Amino acid sequence: MAEIGKGVTAGKLASNVQKRLTRAQEKVLQKLGKADETRDAAFEEMVANFNKQMTEGTKLQKDLKAYLTAVKTMHDASRRLQDCLAEMYEPDWFGKEEMDAMTEDTDTLWLDYHQNITDKSLVCMDTYLAQLPDIKARIAKRDRKMVDFDSARHHFASLQKGKKKDEAKIAKPAALLEMAAPSWAQGLISAHQVAQTNLSYNQAEEELGRAQRIFEELNVELQDELPALWDRRVGVYVNTFQGLAGHQEKFHKEMSKLSQNLNDIMTKLEEQRQLNEEANHSESASSAPKAVQRPGPPPSRPPPRLTPSPDQRQQRAGQLEDETSVPDTNTDSTDTALQSAVTNGSDGELPPGFLYKVKAIHDYAATDGDELELKIGDMVLVVAFDNPDEQDDGWLMGVTESSWMQNKDISAKGVFPENFTQKV
Repeated sequence: MAEIGKGVTAGKLASNVQKRLTRAQEKVLQKLGKADETRDAAFEEMVANFNKQMTEGTKLQKDLKAYLTAVKTMHDASRRLQDCLAEMYEPDWFGKEEMDAMTEDTDTLWLDYHQNITDKSLVCMDTYLAQLPDIKARIAKRDRKMVDFDSARHHFASLQKGKKKDEAKIAKPAALLEMAAPSWAQGLISAHQVAQTNLSYNQAEEELGRAQRIFEELNVELQDELPALWDRRVGVYVNTFQGLAGHQEKFHKEMSKLSQNLNDIMTKLEEQRQLNEEANHSESASSAPKAVQRPGPPPSRPPPRLTPSPDQRQQRAGQLEDETSVPDTNTDSTDTALQSAVTNGSDGELPPGFLYKVKAIHDYAATDGDELELKIGDMVLVVAFDNPDEQDDGWLMGVTESSWMQNKDISAKGVFPENFTQKV
């Protein structure tokens, strides 16, 4: 037998063509009402449920993918917005490091949210829908085999009904042959005609049995599987939306924390801006308007000066004696007035060597053990250096007012850059 293609022979091809022609003929006869059709109302309801189940599942899968696409779009938009804020956020603004860390945390949160929905919800739907095409193909095969069974049944029934007519048709030509043929050949002719009729009848009966067996096997399998598959959809929907809801709740809870942190940073930044504005306004009220500048870095501190020799100390003491011997009425009145503002603010208790009070307008992080840590808004009581020669240009000595009022301890004093403060 010649080959038509890989795994397909001419006989197989002819058989398939014949089956399609037979099925088409059978369907035409059924639609014309000339042949009855096997019907199963319960199975047809199962098939209707299956088609509905497949349609709904496919739509849910499509909408879930659209939701994931929207999450990805929101993630991209959020990342661009956070990057924009991080780029424009200047280094000396409040919370710069926290802002950079928040940008990374927000990006990670979006990535985790997208991945969790993909792994838990979308994969669950994909697995569920993957089995439906096979079931659909088996339903279609069952329908084809049902047509084959109906065709074989009708063919066998027609042979049963026409058996007597066929015997009569055979008998008439046989009588004519008996008259014309020799006596020895008459029996052979009659036996051959009967054998041909019985062969067709047996073949039809065998074909009917085979078609019925194939159809019933598929029919029984599907009647068991379709109801179970129909009930399984509930669990799939529960797992899909329960997982989605859980990931949404976790995402929005974590995002709410980040949003609150961002709000707190913005609040502090606004407070910093208002303090700077008040400081600038106070400066402009006592002098001509000038451009507002951010404070430069604190002045560099030179290495400590050497301790003066005894002769130098004696010479310095003599100079001080000469200076103090001349009375200065203006200085005395000024000092008295200054002591009276501070006295009202500090309940009359001042640290030794007190000069005046300043307010911190910028944060200053101490870099040495003898330096004073400052936060915006801190009030500082400036005191004289124990040794004036130790004072560096641009640096003051003082103790925070809160520390002095609480502990009355001058040992908490330290040096700080003058340009980070404003005189009160």
